[in-house]
Amino acid sequence: GTVQSGGASVMVWDVCSWRDMGPLIRLETTLTSDRYLSILPDHLHSFMSIVHSDGLGQFQQDNATPHASRVATKWLQEHSSDFRHFHWPPKSPEMNIIENIRDALLRAVENRSPPPRTPMDLWTVLKDEWCELPPRYLQTLVESMPHSVAALLCVLGGPTRY
Repeated sequence: GTVQSGGASVMVWDVCSWRDMGPLIRLETTLTSDRYLSILPDHLHSFMSIVHSDGLGQFQQDNATPHASRVATKWLQEHSSDFRHFHWPPKSPEMNIIENIRDALLRAVENRSPPPRTPMDLWTVLKDEWCELPPRYLQTLVESMPHSVAALLCVLGGPTRY
């Protein structure tokens, strides 16, 4: 996703789990299927192998075009013994905890004084704030997912408060 502040913007890819923040990767250009295919083994697989060495980790992503591409889908299928990948309906509402995390990062960036004005300053602040997110915050987000999904089912896929 793209994070903006004070006229600067930075595109990032990020991953987390119930207990750990994964890498925060700066994207120099728009995320394409090929770029995403390089992120999967270099960053996602490494993170999942460390955090979920038992192979029981579960990976969730939205249905952005690079995520749903044939090459990414094939790679995820080829690595299904290393971790599970949730398949989300193509037009599902945003139910990914990473959006909550990005909102928290944006609030933290906006509270900086002075605010970052250049992409490099913004990137530095994002990395700092990413590392400061407490594990309990992640756990709360992950533990809220069953309630979020239940609420989504109750409104038959319509808007929820999540």
